Amino acid sequence: MSSFSKTINKKDNHLAKQKKSGPKKIVLAYSGGLDTSVILAWLKETYGAEIVAYASDLGQGDDLAAIKTKALKTGASKAIVEDVQDEFVSDYVWPMLRGAALYEGVYMLGTSIARPLIAKGQVKVARQFGADAVAHGATGKGNDQVRFELTFAALAPDLQVIAPWRFWNLNSRTALLKFAHKHKIPVPVTAAKPYSIDQNVLHTSYEGGILEDPWAAPPEDMFLTTVSISAAPNEAEEVEIEFKHGNAVAVNGKRLAPAALLRKLNQLGGKHGIGRVDLVENRFVGMKSRGVYETPGGAILHVARRAVESITMDREVMHQRDALIPRYAEMIYYGFWFAPERLALQALIDHSAEPVTGTARVKLHKGNVIVTGRKAPKSLYRQDLSTFEADTVYNQYDAEGFIRLQGLRLRVASAIEGKIAKKRKNE
Repeated sequence: MSSFSKTINKKDNHLAKQKKSGPKKIVLAYSGGLDTSVILAWLKETYGAEIVAYASDLGQGDDLAAIKTKALKTGASKAIVEDVQDEFVSDYVWPMLRGAALYEGVYMLGTSIARPLIAKGQVKVARQFGADAVAHGATGKGNDQVRFELTFAALAPDLQVIAPWRFWNLNSRTALLKFAHKHKIPVPVTAAKPYSIDQNVLHTSYEGGILEDPWAAPPEDMFLTTVSISAAPNEAEEVEIEFKHGNAVAVNGKRLAPAALLRKLNQLGGKHGIGRVDLVENRFVGMKSRGVYETPGGAILHVARRAVESITMDREVMHQRDALIPRYAEMIYYGFWFAPERLALQALIDHSAEPVTGTARVKLHKGNVIVTGRKAPKSLYRQDLSTFEADTVYNQYDAEGFIRLQGLRLRVASAIEGKIAKKRKNE
């Protein structure tokens, strides 16, 4: 038997086993798009179960009332739409930004950080309505399947997890469209946007389709939240961002709720072409994938927060936190938001952010975020210490002993090497 045939048998056995376990009520993470619309009908047809559609409003800008209506028409017994924008920013985005998280040095994790919140919402709805299973529309190739299911494992290990893409026979867009047509599911799909889009208040991501060729430049008309550098204003714009304990709380002196503040910075950054990233990243499952991202507000916050940190955070604390950034970002990207190691590391990050209270002034210009000033009520920066002018608070002669002690091991090693070389020369 070929490996492909064995795989087919494994899929059939898995489906038979899941049918036998008989979920009676399934909570589906639902977006109203092609995949989850088909999955909703397929779950109902395959399991004969009651389907509760769950959609999180993360600031993606969709017509959520229409999504709810569509879910009910497609066969859901209930459709829950929950506005979690402020929770998303305050409890997920802000902690992540306090940790300065950038996956592989550039990706601001806009999709990664949203999935644990959606999965948490599914679990809450499952408990509310007595469901015994949860389902998602993530494929067997991507990262989202891991992020959803690790959250389920952490918060509700008793719930059955159904991931249709891993074992059903609808393995192509054509097959999905045929199924949708057969079941009279409206799924408007055009060739005008041959790529996948994911959007929330933090970012917009694009992948698949024409972007699968890493040499192909993304089409300019693809971008939804940022203008091109050439179309950005010629005049720079200065913005002041106030932080309290590491979190942004005001823009240009106006205090705003978390989601509103991020939307304001998105608007300002988007106008100046800030926050675009084109990345070939390493997925958790092992393959490389090309993604294009827009994170205008997040890009501004990264730079501005760093400016305030530079005058408020202790050197060794900052260096320790920064050394952990790659691992912390990796935890979020892989889906370990609710894992004990992320929670433990978050405690260190949050402690390090406590003194980060102050204001940064940044200039936005042609895709750049340029720091022009920073101030803080408890700034560690002292002009009388760092000045190149005459001062009475720092004894420069003390540096001689400091340097001698720092160089002791280097001098010892060099002397030993010199003795060995001299001995060899004389032999």
